[in-house]
Amino acid sequence: MIFGHFNRKRKNRKIVDGLYGQLTAVARNPDYFTSMNVPDSVMGRFEMLSVVMVLFFRRTDGAGPAVKQLAQDIVDTFFEDIDHSLRELGIGDVSVPKRMKKLARMFYGRAQAYGEALGRRDEAGLAEALARNIYPPGKDAKPGEKPAGNADMAALAAAMFALDRAMMAVADDDLLLGRLGLPATPPATAGTGPEKRPGQLESDHQQDAANL
Repeated sequence: MIFGHFNRKRKNRKIVDGLYGQLTAVARNPDYFTSMNVPDSVMGRFEMLSVVMVLFFRRTDGAGPAVKQLAQDIVDTFFEDIDHSLRELGIGDVSVPKRMKKLARMFYGRAQAYGEALGRRDEAGLAEALARNIYPPGKDAKPGEKPAGNADMAALAAAMFALDRAMMAVADDDLLLGRLGLPATPPATAGTGPEKRPGQLESDHQQDAANL
């Protein structure tokens, strides 16, 4: 009985790790960063992982108990991954819990905004929400001021709707077996991403860590 319990836990862990690996692979697709105006930085990768997680939780919302438990295991793994990433950025143990709370608030805020736009089938509204989060206005921005940087998120919004449809088509049985079968490449409806100058990526990472 005890060995059976541990065998089930190992099997479940393998499924959770496998699903999370597939989700992160989708989020890390270079097309988002080279062609859809997502900055190739620590926060840019957080934004894309948040997008994919929002879509996954939309798919599992309202599912049966087994799928809901799987979704909870995935969200736990997601935040464990964020915690690990913060420590790799050199953020000390004392500061990590505060940063985790901030990132959790950011994630759930995005989940609400993106979920509402997806539910309304509002592609333009989703693009605006993505721009607002990925290229937020500066601290001294005036009300109604447009986000900084190249904030054309139309291609990313279209890709997100396509990925949402693909995610919704995944059967519960496939999820429970650790199979997503999502498209490896987002739709080629992209614009031109912000140009990176030599050395800018490293400075972006440092700035991201400072702003977390």
